[in-house]
Amino acid sequence: MSIVEVKNAVVGYDERIVLRDVSLTVTRGEVVAILGANGSGKSTLIRSILRLVPLSAGEITLFGDKRFKSWERIGYVPQRIGAGAGVPATVAEVIGSGLVARRGILRPPRAADRAAVATALAAVGLSDRAGDPVTSLSGGQQQRTLIARALAGRPELLILDEPTAGVDAASQAAFAGALGEFVAGGGTVMLVAHELGPLQPLITRCVVVHHGEIAHEGGVPAPAGHHADPGHDHVHPHAPAEQGMWGA
Repeated sequence: MSIVEVKNAVVGYDERIVLRDVSLTVTRGEVVAILGANGSGKSTLIRSILRLVPLSAGEITLFGDKRFKSWERIGYVPQRIGAGAGVPATVAEVIGSGLVARRGILRPPRAADRAAVATALAAVGLSDRAGDPVTSLSGGQQQRTLIARALAGRPELLILDEPTAGVDAASQAAFAGALGEFVAGGGTVMLVAHELGPLQPLITRCVVVHHGEIAHEGGVPAPAGHHADPGHDHVHPHAPAEQGMWGA
């Protein structure tokens, strides 16, 4: 079943075309990495799928529905922001807020909701910080909190925009483990990344966006040149002109 279907999508800002005739299909159970240099249009692609930016042309279908409104089926983690956002809250409270879309604002948390929060905390390795103020966490731990918030809502599709950017190695490993469990449970993932790091083994398909167009779709391209040097272990996408890295 197609979870996401993008057909001939065009997005423009102030008369500047950001996405050009992009088509992409994501099926259930896939983990699709959207790679590209800064300004390539990869985050715009994700935001257009989420209806956060309008299309100038083309169409997007989610779960087979062109008028999709069941947003509780999708978990979204935007580019790195502080989990507390200036509001005093514990780690568990922030994660519990991810259940509101499914539960409703006025309905109090149930035992199942508390269990979902506990499961999400464990998935990202933060069970011991549940009662701590979220502002007391490191940047990586705050990002793990946001990922747990998305997981707590029990989504079918998880969309993440550069989830490991600037995050410490321990948090990246914890996130990779949580993502692996989500996929093993039947989930589907789309993630924007500048580096894959420990996420690479989970990726089933890679899409490289360059100047608003899909320049590569398939397996994760093998690094070459200085990208293949010892200690340089991430996937760092550049323009297709680097044929030695991306292939012909």
